Amino acid sequence: MPLAGVTGLFGNQIFLFPAADLAVVVSEHLHEDAGRLTGPEAQTAARDHARVISGCFDRSTVLPFRFGTTFEDDDALRRSVRSNQRHFLANVERLRGKAEMHLKVVVDDICPESRNGVNHHHAGQEYLSHLRESASRQRERQSRARALSVQMHRMFLPLAEEITCRRMDSGKMLLDIAHLVDKKTVERYQNKYSSATLQMKDCSMQLSGPWPPYHFVHREPSHRAHA
Repeated sequence: MPLAGVTGLFGNQIFLFPAADLAVVVSEHLHEDAGRLTGPEAQTAARDHARVISGCFDRSTVLPFRFGTTFEDDDALRRSVRSNQRHFLANVERLRGKAEMHLKVVVDDICPESRNGVNHHHAGQEYLSHLRESASRQRERQSRARALSVQMHRMFLPLAEEITCRRMDSGKMLLDIAHLVDKKTVERYQNKYSSATLQMKDCSMQLSGPWPPYHFVHREPSHRAHA
């Protein structure tokens, strides 16, 4: 069933493809399109992918497929949905009426790296001491990241969360936090964010959402190529 007024990657027509108790939103593609997914047009294609998912998310519960997922033909798509049907339906029930809020929290590194690094060719006590200091700094960063994530959890009380932490080139630490919330509580979450920015003066925070629950679609290990 073609969806009027909606285009997908590279301007291709979007179709609603019934598959058992589910409906899959797809667009036809040519074999040469595969190279365009990793070339200069990839960024535009990724935005188109996200645009279609967001449009569906405004109307229903969606399980986003990974960008670039393709099937050889209709039968291959049907087989994939059939083999994962129970898992997909469980995800739909778990994520019904839910949305993802995305927080980026930037803080100063409490233990910046030493400007005078030690060459690994230098043997002896100096090199071993440098390794111990590096390990100690990493433990302190992990401890700070855990404390911040716990603080954020208490502030926002999400249904679930996914958190990553990394050291930026600027020397600061970035916590990338995805919170799963009920759609009905998005406005309350945004109000909590406004309060948090005033309370946490030592952090730089950025909020986006509500988004489809990209980080919370649990995939079966044996079927990751299809999800």
